[in-house]
Amino acid sequence: MALAAAYPHGGLLLASPVRVLVRLMELLPSAAFWQAVGNSSLRIFGGFLLSCVLAIPLAALAAGSRWVRELLAPLAAVVKAAPVASFIILALVWLDAGSLSLFISALMVFPPVYLNLLEGLRRTDPKLLELARVYRIPFRRQLWGIYLPQALPYVRSAASLALGLCWKAGAAAEVIGLPAGTIGERLYTAKVYLQTPDLFAWTVVILVLSALFEKVFLAVVDALAGKVGG
Repeated sequence: MALAAAYPHGGLLLASPVRVLVRLMELLPSAAFWQAVGNSSLRIFGGFLLSCVLAIPLAALAAGSRWVRELLAPLAAVVKAAPVASFIILALVWLDAGSLSLFISALMVFPPVYLNLLEGLRRTDPKLLELARVYRIPFRRQLWGIYLPQALPYVRSAASLALGLCWKAGAAAEVIGLPAGTIGERLYTAKVYLQTPDLFAWTVVILVLSALFEKVFLAVVDALAGKVGG
């Protein structure tokens, strides 16, 4: 990459790691940089949390009801299979640009969280559930002692996949919708004006934010798993 950027006009197509790092250091002190990071993080991670709030109770209902599973199966299959760009363009008909990345992030995260958690709940040991019924163990203790230990590894796996996916989908939604003061808007501006170092610098920012949010969220899940296991 550094060699390609050194060729005449190569800097228009590629930027050397040094130029990208220098540009990133120039962006960091800027208030506009942190505004874009904050706006995008709020919407994209908010979409992830919103999807979890919806997917977790629906997975719990589906685990105990075949009717609910069959009702939600086509939705999960369509969201998994359809291109993200199609949903973004369709959503622009219904939503304003400011809400687009939150909606798209939530939509893309729903299938992996819902399906993984459903699989985890359906694999709960039936002997343990029968024992809980025989001894009339309160549902709260069943939830803490049976369901949570079974489901948390699946939640962790789903979160690891979904957090990366929601940042990809959310950034794509911002690039198409162009809400003001977001990372997606900065990416689009860098592309239009051939500001290649900016383009790579903002891409690095997305990668760092995705990894950071994943690490923090998984640490919370692991702490909860340790508490449940203890």
